[in-house]
Amino acid sequence: MKRKMTRTEFEKNLMEIGAHQYHNRHPFHHRMHTGQCSIDEIRAWALNRFCYQRIIPEKDSYVMAKLEGVEDRREWRQRIVDHDGEIDDHPEGGLRRWLALTTQLGFDRDYVMSMNGALPVTRFAANSYLTFVREKTALEAVASSLTELFSPNIISERVQGMLAHYDFITEDSLRYFSYRKSQANRDSNWALDYIDRQAGSRSEQELCLAALKFKCDVLWSMLDAIAGAYQLGGTIPPGSWDPSADADVLRYSA
Repeated sequence: MKRKMTRTEFEKNLMEIGAHQYHNRHPFHHRMHTGQCSIDEIRAWALNRFCYQRIIPEKDSYVMAKLEGVEDRREWRQRIVDHDGEIDDHPEGGLRRWLALTTQLGFDRDYVMSMNGALPVTRFAANSYLTFVREKTALEAVASSLTELFSPNIISERVQGMLAHYDFITEDSLRYFSYRKSQANRDSNWALDYIDRQAGSRSEQELCLAALKFKCDVLWSMLDAIAGAYQLGGTIPPGSWDPSADADVLRYSA
């Protein structure tokens, strides 16, 4: 039987997963933050990414229900507030901020929220993450959130690159990301502490690593689908948003 990893060893393994499997390495992300994407590619990304944004508060509700400690639930509850916001949007939540981006890109808000124009793969990927969290242990569910260890860097690349290269993007439309960097640092630190307390064996630590790999696969597969349909000449599935045929869903066109 392998010995339990020290926290330093465990975190090194986490960072190695991020270095090799996090979606900042995806070619579509590189194209996006270096100014190589068209406005319709950016629109497709924002529209499809909403599928993932939408399930985050639901996912966090499942996680919170699994946590046994009162203090742990209180800590996790803040994540739901971060995305859903408070009553009357004081403060505004992450979902509303994401809709500000899709609105600035020309989409009708109801169309985005319906997810009718999203690619099947992005819907399936988001729902697979929701299913994972619902069915796995609290430890694995918390560990799957540790992509937040890597998100501050991708946020910096994304925001700086998009503001530098796209005149249809403004700081206001990207305000979702201005909040997420500090939230991600706070949340990942708490998750690491929780896993350090709760993972009592090497096998449980390895389940946590597997959970992080799964989450990286979810994020990567979404970019694969977007790139395949809107950049690499693949077929846009019936019903998914088609820039050449669905101009009527936009408030303005490029």
